[in-house]
Parts: sequence; C-alpha cells; structure tokens
Amino acid sequence: MEKERCGWSHQNEAMTRYHDEVWGVPIREDQQLFAKLMLDINQAGLSWNTILQKWDNFDHAYDHFEIAKVAAYPPEKVASLLQDPGIIRNRRKVAAAVNNAQRVLEIQQEWGSFSDYLWSFVDGKPVINDWASLAEVPATSPLSDKIAKDLKKRGFSFVGSTTIYAFLQAVGIINDHLVTCFRHQELVEETTQSK
Repeated sequence: MEKERCGWSHQNEAMTRYHDEVWGVPIREDQQLFAKLMLDINQAGLSWNTILQKWDNFDHAYDHFEIAKVAAYPPEKVASLLQDPGIIRNRRKVAAAVNNAQRVLEIQQEWGSFSDYLWSFVDGKPVINDWASLAEVPATSPLSDKIAKDLKKRGFSFVGSTTIYAFLQAVGIINDHLVTCFRHQELVEETTQSK
C-alpha cells in the first residue's frame, strides 16, 4: 500500500526522497546545519525543487560548506562562484554565504557549536506540530521570528523569518510533517527514543 505523505513531496522522485529521508530529521552537526541554512537562503524567491536539483553543484562549488573555508573565501573565489552556472549566481546570496560562515565561527566561539546555539531556542527538543493540511502550516512563527531577530543582531544576512522557518522545518527543530504523513509519527518516535 502507498504510504501517505505531505502533498508537496509528490512533485518528482527527488522531492519524494528528500521528504522521506531528509526533511524534518533533527540535525545537530554544525557543517550540515550551515549547509542547510545556505541552501534555504539560496531558495529565497525560488522553488525548493530548483535548489534540490542543484544541491550537488552547491556542495561542490562551496567546498562541501566547510565553514572555516567559506568564511575565508577571497574575492577571486567569490568571482568564480558568480560565474558558476550550476548554482544560484546572485551576488548578495554568495556574499551572504561568506558573511554567515564568519558569523557561525563567532557563534562557535561563544557557544561551543552552532548546533548548541540553535537547539537552545527549543531546549534541545523538536517542536512537534499537528497540522492536518498544508493550508494550516504557517510561513513563520514566533520561534522563527525570535531566531531570525537574534541572527540579524549577530550580523547574519538573508535570514528573514520565512527563510528561518523553512530552515527549522528542514533540520528537524520543527516537525511540520502533516499528521496524516507516515514520517510525522516516525520522527516523533525517533526523537523520543533518542532522548
């Protein structure tokens, strides 16, 4: 029998796989969190499917999102990224990657890890929502407002509340799989067992 999934996952095979294996799984590793934040920033104004199709290109172009390496990109590297047809060639988004990597390094100095900083907003436990339809899922929340405001105060760029909400969903800080989706309960059980 076909498993019930969130409606947005049926676009194509890559979206279904992303939905089933990646979206909403709690991430607590800084490199992966930074990579996901950068991908969500690049999605601004575009569809997630566009970014998903370019994910491998982004990973290669940005040196696997190695935080210290991206933070130290010289102007020549930035110029080469702006010529790379495999990624989103937006000058402000490329600049945001370098700037935000530098800001992540500062958070690591202060908090020990970017993960500890992000997860502190939810006391280390995912927020589990119980939406019955996609129409109920918000674009922002008081939590995304709070984190976006704090990131901006720390000098991050391209971190509006909508982008941050999408990021929080993707990295499992918020579980927004619909209650009818098989992944909703699986993730609830996985996060309960891992405590």
